[in-house]
Amino acid sequence: MTPNTHHSSPLLTSEAFAALGAPDLVYVRPIKAAEILADVPEGVEDFNLSPEQTLYAVCRADGARLAVMIDRDTAIAAALAHELAPVSVH
Repeated sequence: MTPNTHHSSPLLTSEAFAALGAPDLVYVRPIKAAEILADVPEGVEDFNLSPEQTLYAVCRADGARLAVMIDRDTAIAAALAHELAPVSVH
């Protein structure tokens, strides 16, 4: 019997992946401000960000963004303050 190496659907749902092993695990990754600015509703212009500015996102295991901070240390401190276990993504 040949194993099926092609999957038409993911092996784990986002919810299952997030719950796998460590539900309090979050990752901190650098993102460009342009990524945040793209999510701002039209008409809201109170952001003083350069699109090329580097910010730091705190994300769940499924990739959902929980917070965005101005620097890495603040992102880690925010995660710890909310009793989450941050890891860095390079």
